[in-house]
Amino acid sequence: MEQSNKEGVATLGGGCFWCTEAVYDELKGVISVESGYSGGKVPNPSYEQVCTGTTGHAEVVQVRFDPAAISYEDILRVFFTVHDPTTLNRQGNDIGTQYRSAVFYHDQDQRRTAEKIIREIDEKHIWNGRIVTEVSPFAAFYKAEDYHQEYFANNPTQGYCRLVISPKVEKFRKHYAERLKK
Repeated sequence: MEQSNKEGVATLGGGCFWCTEAVYDELKGVISVESGYSGGKVPNPSYEQVCTGTTGHAEVVQVRFDPAAISYEDILRVFFTVHDPTTLNRQGNDIGTQYRSAVFYHDQDQRRTAEKIIREIDEKHIWNGRIVTEVSPFAAFYKAEDYHQEYFANNPTQGYCRLVISPKVEKFRKHYAERLKK
């Protein structure tokens, strides 16, 4: 399969965007990661609006990556490793539709790839339950407020970061040591 020089984009909801951003920040081949909102019906929502669960948005990360260095398939494999895709509208103590597991695909190839990876993981029984990740067409991405960007990097000793994000980042580092940025 020939790769172009075009930058790839993945829009993924894995619960709290702080957790997902922290992982992708360390993944070789990732150019940038932004936390934000996708999948809802309100343009330019605020964090407070999204937290009500009434806008329809999920907390997501928009990952820009170099397809010559990492495939979209591998981006998804990491995604399905670092969050629990079997819990509907929740990740741990974060509960609500804004914390749902979601893949917002940018084209039909991404849709087919997401569906293929989900089938493979379900067939291997990697998780105790079946994957409930939403696979929906991408419509819009709204960047979250500045204080949400690089939250883990800027607040490593904050309680949520130590108790929730750090274990996810450590799990990622253990499973993907060969894929870490230098």
